[in-house]
Amino acid sequence: MASLILSVDAMGGDSAPQVVLDGLALFAGQRSDVSFQLHGKARELEGPIEQIGLSDRCSIVHHDHVVAMSEKPSVALRRRVGTSMWGAVEAVKTGAVQAAVSAGNTGALMAFSMLALRKMEGVHRPAMTAIWPTIKGRSIVLDVGANLEADSDQLLTSAIMGEAYARAVTGKARPSIGLLNIGAEEDKGRDTLKLAAEKLRNPALGLDFRGYVEGNDIAMGVVDVIVTDGFTGNVALKTAEGTARLVASYVKDALTVNAFSKAGAVLASSGLKQLREKMNPSNVNGGVLLGINGVVVKSHGGTDPEGYATALGLAADLAASNFRDEIASGLVRANREDGDDL
Repeated sequence: MASLILSVDAMGGDSAPQVVLDGLALFAGQRSDVSFQLHGKARELEGPIEQIGLSDRCSIVHHDHVVAMSEKPSVALRRRVGTSMWGAVEAVKTGAVQAAVSAGNTGALMAFSMLALRKMEGVHRPAMTAIWPTIKGRSIVLDVGANLEADSDQLLTSAIMGEAYARAVTGKARPSIGLLNIGAEEDKGRDTLKLAAEKLRNPALGLDFRGYVEGNDIAMGVVDVIVTDGFTGNVALKTAEGTARLVASYVKDALTVNAFSKAGAVLASSGLKQLREKMNPSNVNGGVLLGINGVVVKSHGGTDPEGYATALGLAADLAASNFRDEIASGLVRANREDGDDL
């Protein structure tokens, strides 16, 4: 019997609902303890759900409308009722499900989540996360786009939220934290970063703060949680994605340039398969808006079925964890030390 129910915006994404349903089938084969509430156009979902043999684990909530990928969040908010995305998020608010997943319009999903679920006490601005592959495993980077600017208190809040999230995702008891800066020296960077670093060093918070880290430290896995503002984080994320595609293109070209390189590729096929797996963005798909009263996972709009299954797995794992309780406890400690609300 399923112990978790996930709400799915079946119409959100570049190739919805096909990729969503294919990802659902993959994930359902991995996890028998999860059932699904699908939000979307019933006539486009009923037949495929029956074909993949998941009718007994899926309920369908019909919605006539879909939020377009290019739609402005303000427009989407005004016409939210009756859309598959709003239905998926609202199900978390009512308690009908434990988490929601959408590959739809990022800005609209953030706006819907903020409106329906509200911010946690002590959080001025929620932050969007990204799971980042490193040579040591995975790290968490936040913010990657929810807030273009962040003051010292918001960076502190992000560190507290990121630590609890990293614990749930990586299983590490005490994840290490770093502030993204232009240098590791203490005299580098803006005053905002220096003040945030001073606050993060407070032993009463119980954080494993390692100081400043640079952009190249992210992929090296120097720390488990990298904290920055949304502008810098989003630029770093898009740069890393582009670099990964560039490297993959270089490797492909090098291995197909002539008969000798092709023969070498055959001999090195096992190692190349491992490299391809490590560089596959589907394995780290899924961003979470931290600081709201509920679990909402944003899948990349252009992901494949494997990537969507990864996002569903992340939602299920977070829904079963107590990371939001840990965030709340951390914020209480921070507020106590600060003497006022963050």
